[in-house]
Amino acid sequence: MSNALPTLQNDATEGCGPVLRSARTAGRSLRQETFEFVRSRGQAARTDITQALNISAGSATTLTADLIASGFLREVERPTRESSRGRPRVALEIVPEASFVIGIKLAFKRHIAVLLDFAGNLIADADMPSSDLRRPVDHLMDEAEHIIHKLLKVSGKNQSDVRAVGIGLPGIIDHNSGVVVWSSMLQTRDEDLGAAFAQRFDMPMVLDNDANMLTLAELWFGQGRAMANFAVVTIESGVGMGLVLNNELYRGGHGMGLELGHTKVQLDGALCRCGQRGCLEAYLADYALSREATTALDHDPTMANNPQATLEALYKQAKSGHKAAETIFRRAGRYLSLGLSNVVQLFDPALIILSGERMQYDYLYAETVLDEMQKMTLNEGRKPCKVEIHAWGDLVWARGAAALALSNVTDTLIGGEARTP
Repeated sequence: MSNALPTLQNDATEGCGPVLRSARTAGRSLRQETFEFVRSRGQAARTDITQALNISAGSATTLTADLIASGFLREVERPTRESSRGRPRVALEIVPEASFVIGIKLAFKRHIAVLLDFAGNLIADADMPSSDLRRPVDHLMDEAEHIIHKLLKVSGKNQSDVRAVGIGLPGIIDHNSGVVVWSSMLQTRDEDLGAAFAQRFDMPMVLDNDANMLTLAELWFGQGRAMANFAVVTIESGVGMGLVLNNELYRGGHGMGLELGHTKVQLDGALCRCGQRGCLEAYLADYALSREATTALDHDPTMANNPQATLEALYKQAKSGHKAAETIFRRAGRYLSLGLSNVVQLFDPALIILSGERMQYDYLYAETVLDEMQKMTLNEGRKPCKVEIHAWGDLVWARGAAALALSNVTDTLIGGEARTP
């Protein structure tokens, strides 16, 4: 296990997006593959493109000339070694101002939004407080509208500068239709958030589960850029999971992704806020720990209406040797071991990244937790799954939502007829 905190890419020369994507990705034109190759490297020479995409030098020249004429790529001089002579080497890079996108994380306690340029650079960010209560969809859209206007004001951009908006929120999300089947943030089910957004804004919106947003952040800006298969498990107000298979985010057959938090770990067990019993989330999430904390802390009245303070007090008591408080965290850790073991058995990822606000509680990733995960997993003939802790803040979730928007804009502006195998 590693607790080292990764660093998000910020320098345009380092690029963004998956770097292991196959040169023959289904459904992408050569034009788009060329553009995405350059963006993933930050800068690339035409010879790099010919080798990576297995095309002729003439094809690379034609494709890049088209992208330059369209305003999406530009030539830059690469520095030469001191001992070399002759003309400077020429490379290509993305024109950052060719497009801008917004990414938003809608959540309890706080919403956060970011503005990224076409090269994936962070231009501006904004945040606003959020309540811990379920709300009507119109109220949630009011909040989304407010933070978008706040972000545009901070960045000095207009709505017309933004090509797309990516939004992530907790729940069961139909990515293809923009329908929120269920979310802990909304009072009602089957809400068409895509249609609600379109009534307020004249720009495309793409929607997904918040765990998928964090997974996209790892795939576009973090350690996952150079990995073909990995999983992200998030523990915050709920328990989420994102999965990358063969360099692509996996959403399942119906576009709703993976709901690790609502897999059953005990029949007729604790009540989950989804309405069912025995879900993993009912033993790990904020509300699950707070529910037991009120008893462990002798129903301290100062904690009744402040779940965050309750959790902080519980953790402080556990670290000071309070047996009941310590037992709550250790029990949660055992359920996490079970959940992680199931992930390994089902998907065999090379890496599981544990992330989310609850990673501040080291009981959830203690050596005993990970050892028990390995003991419950059939490891004969397989290398033990690596586990890392990435304690990202809210900003990176929003950047993952922006990556979804970037992907959408790239398909629209750059995509074309699929290449012939």
